[in-house]
Amino acid sequence: MKNDITNKADIEVLINFFYDKVKKDEKIGFIFNKIIGSDWSHHLPLMYDFWNMVLFSQPGYAGNPTRKHVEIDKKIPLQKEHFDRWLELWNETVDNLFIGEIANEAKNRASLMANLISIKVEMGRDGNLVQ
Repeated sequence: MKNDITNKADIEVLINFFYDKVKKDEKIGFIFNKIIGSDWSHHLPLMYDFWNMVLFSQPGYAGNPTRKHVEIDKKIPLQKEHFDRWLELWNETVDNLFIGEIANEAKNRASLMANLISIKVEMGRDGNLVQ
């Protein structure tokens, strides 16, 4: 029986399963593998802290996801279908592992972020991004 996401340990499970899928994905895996490479020891803890902040309002994350994605877009053009696939894999992973209010919130927040970051990447290309 599946439970809801209740703590950082659950987030770590979610993130680990999610990125295992991402790394192998034909549509977006190449982006992550090129930018991150084979050493995920820095990226994964950032994602644990990020989602712990997003879902549980816990301190620990101090990055700027929008700026990071604008920078990545300069190396590898990020398209709407990349964000759509990221979200599809995220929702699939959440649904496979968890059920409940926080799990639904994780999917909702991911959708909002994917849309916002996609828009900001486009704005960055046009030179209209204020960070």
